[in-house]
Amino acid sequence: MAVPPEKREMVYVEHCKGINGLDKVVLREVRGCSAEVYLYGGQVTSWKNVHGEELLFVSSKANFKPPNAISGGIPICFPHFSNHGPLEKHGFVRNRFWSIDNDPPPLATSSTNKAFVDLILMHSEEDFKIWPYRCEFRLRVTLGPGGDLMLTSRIRNMNADGKPFSFTFAYHTHFAVTDISEVRVEGLETLDYLDNLKSRERFTEQGDAIVFESEDGLRDAVVWNPWDKKAKAMSDFGDEEYKHMLCVEAACIEKPITLKPGEEWRGRQEISTVPSSYFSGHLYRQGALLSG
Repeated sequence: MAVPPEKREMVYVEHCKGINGLDKVVLREVRGCSAEVYLYGGQVTSWKNVHGEELLFVSSKANFKPPNAISGGIPICFPHFSNHGPLEKHGFVRNRFWSIDNDPPPLATSSTNKAFVDLILMHSEEDFKIWPYRCEFRLRVTLGPGGDLMLTSRIRNMNADGKPFSFTFAYHTHFAVTDISEVRVEGLETLDYLDNLKSRERFTEQGDAIVFESEDGLRDAVVWNPWDKKAKAMSDFGDEEYKHMLCVEAACIEKPITLKPGEEWRGRQEISTVPSSYFSGHLYRQGALLSG
């Protein structure tokens, strides 16, 4: 006899296969929200609300074939952001295979969340050839009962030779939007920013919100949309998809982080959805709050 849906035991964490047979983990909560995490890249590729609506953008041309990075979702940029370092753009962890961390060190939290997964990436000999430091990178992805999405990174210097290392970091979050021309990013007013389109010249944000009419970039809170010309130049991005995505990223870029051997750095991003009335009375059905 079939078990009625309401009496089936809730599966909060499911390990399964994704696109091109890549391993992924699906997180679910009782209200119907969900998230998907690929072990390739340690990358969140889906975050859906209780109505099953997708909140993250992944390009229709995204290449789920290693060693290519997955275009969209939440790639992790380490050990450097963009081209601000000696390695490939955004570093190498977004195109490495991570492992399930079955015995992670305790993570201080008062939460009783059941939908989470711990991943780990150990520095390999291959990585050591291009970035001569040894580190341990742990990532916890958590889906809260209300649909909040939380990512917590722990990076530890494992060098045995006494060498410190420095890095920059970003959660390269791609949000799905209905129409980029109708989007406002609030909460950055009066903050200084470095304009990547003007040789990283420093400015102060003057408006009460950021709106979009061209490619845009900010640092430490990174705000970016490729706009039409760059979209057409990207092989893993649709020509018109810039209209339906926006990157808003929690990051540490302007001042690199330095770790001595044995030291650990932690970085956390939490994303929540809130009713449209929260956002200055503007006509948004739903908005997102990001805290880092």
